[in-house]
Amino acid sequence: MGSKDKEVIARYFYHGKKFEVLVYADKAWALKRGEKVDIREVAVGDIIYYDVRRGLKASLDEVRKALGVKDVHEAIAKIVREGELQLTSKQRKELIEAVKRQIIEFLSRNAIDPRTGLPHPPTRIELALDQAKPPIDPFKPVEVQIPEVIKKLRVVLPLKIARLRVALKIPPQYVGKAYGVLSKLGKVLMSNYLSDGSLSMELEIPAGLQEALIEKVNSLTRGSGEVKVISREYV
Repeated sequence: MGSKDKEVIARYFYHGKKFEVLVYADKAWALKRGEKVDIREVAVGDIIYYDVRRGLKASLDEVRKALGVKDVHEAIAKIVREGELQLTSKQRKELIEAVKRQIIEFLSRNAIDPRTGLPHPPTRIELALDQAKPPIDPFKPVEVQIPEVIKKLRVVLPLKIARLRVALKIPPQYVGKAYGVLSKLGKVLMSNYLSDGSLSMELEIPAGLQEALIEKVNSLTRGSGEVKVISREYV
């Protein structure tokens, strides 16, 4: 069997449940990178599993409900695009490099050298990343990884980040899933429940994550959440 025919597992987690599908490595990798691929050429079979290795098949009704899809092909596409994919060493290196470039771009736009007050050039940030070696997860969104990257980077590179203090209000029906997600995007400064059951939060986040935070709140609350910037400073 050639490398192009290698079968690997794509995995997607949802509220503690795991959905898996057996896929062809090269086709799945192309789909994950955004290339146009016939989904019927990606999957080894049109079956979603709870556990591929144990042969535990998932209920299609539960798959539709959990993933918000209409059919098995749409489910496979979502699992591959948004979930974890077993990669060859070359593919993993390529994906980590892409995430690293996004981190460098973020820091070059949002970090300054406290000694000069000027932005750090991308080359200097890249050299510092190579020296500090912060863990980079190819499957986690950049905005979730930025706080830990900054923490590691400060050991070798003096920098200040433009930070925002933001106030959030989450309607009662979305509080359960929203708190855990939003608290990973920054430092929780305050949280309490209002009389109507809504969640009021204040977060400290890198300024560059403002748009991502707004998008996440809108996604989690179907546009009914509120985000307000309270203050901005370099820290």
